[in-house]
Amino acid sequence: MGAAKSKRVPRAVRERQMMDAAVRTFARRGYRAASMDEIAELAGVSKPLVYLYLNSKEELFSAVIRREAAALVAAVTAAVEKDAAADRQLWCGLTGFFAHTAEHPEGWAVLHQQARTQGEPFAIEVAAMRAEIVRFVAGLIGAAAKEAGCAGELADREVAGLAHALVGAAESLAEWANACAADGTSALGVIGERERPTAKDAAGTLMNFAWAGLGRLMRGERWTPA
Repeated sequence: MGAAKSKRVPRAVRERQMMDAAVRTFARRGYRAASMDEIAELAGVSKPLVYLYLNSKEELFSAVIRREAAALVAAVTAAVEKDAAADRQLWCGLTGFFAHTAEHPEGWAVLHQQARTQGEPFAIEVAAMRAEIVRFVAGLIGAAAKEAGCAGELADREVAGLAHALVGAAESLAEWANACAADGTSALGVIGERERPTAKDAAGTLMNFAWAGLGRLMRGERWTPA
């Protein structure tokens, strides 16, 4: 009866269950320590079924990375108000980023902690996702420069560098925010979970740190060493 019931579950549903279980297991145990037995048990299926659907642990991990990366990129782009000013678009995108990483901490842990440290081909998958987000942010910075009338002052290489820096800062801030939620502490001491920054708070923090400086740059006010 159990086998008959299992056959009535659509393949797409079974695969999603396995992928969800894999995300949790890889995030908590790490790629090396995670076992297919543990993933199968958590998904409520047999280990042979996991291999039948997803072939191997390596292919399963790659599929998890691609799914979580696509979901993150989709959340960022969907949050943006297309017709808004460049700074508003960036704030919306950052809010979408922080909201998604807060709502899916295990998926973020797989992308930010696990996949990047396991070498090829996993790191390449994450790098592709990151490059897509960097291109998006670079487009917003370039548009802001054009709106401010200083497009000629910012070379493509400088815009790309600023976009990489901003994305890196967002990743670091998301890691800190999730760590606060996980253990109730921060670099400044013990805090309550209720004090974990919201997605809008985190986006505002980064805008104050980065965009305020970019605003001066758009006006031609460059920092130079004394």
